[in-house]
Amino acid sequence: MKEIINSDKAPAPIGPYSQAVKFGNTLYVSGQIPIDQSTGNMVDKTIEAETEQVMKNLDLILSEAGLSFSDVLKCSIFVSDMGNFSRINEVYGKYFQENPPARETVEVSGLPKGVNVEISCIAGFN
Repeated sequence: MKEIINSDKAPAPIGPYSQAVKFGNTLYVSGQIPIDQSTGNMVDKTIEAETEQVMKNLDLILSEAGLSFSDVLKCSIFVSDMGNFSRINEVYGKYFQENPPARETVEVSGLPKGVNVEISCIAGFN
């Protein structure tokens, strides 16, 4: 049976989707963009600031489900410019210092609200 997970601390979905869905022992977290829930504004000063906000948003949703980054099995990163790959990795890597999850990074022609990075993840319950 699927269970919808929503955190009022993370940005509300901007479309007809849930922040996360738990099914069995797996949590599927929708792609997060750099919206600061406390202000409702987009964080867009640098790609590092955008990535940091995205990771914070993911953390809030994982926490709502009782999980952490150590439970993440796979991430998908969507970027508007692959030239930012190493700068995104620098921030992302701080969250996965041991046993990082599987991952792909894909350059796309556009992302919601004109952001430069969006990250989704799949996590597992023990």
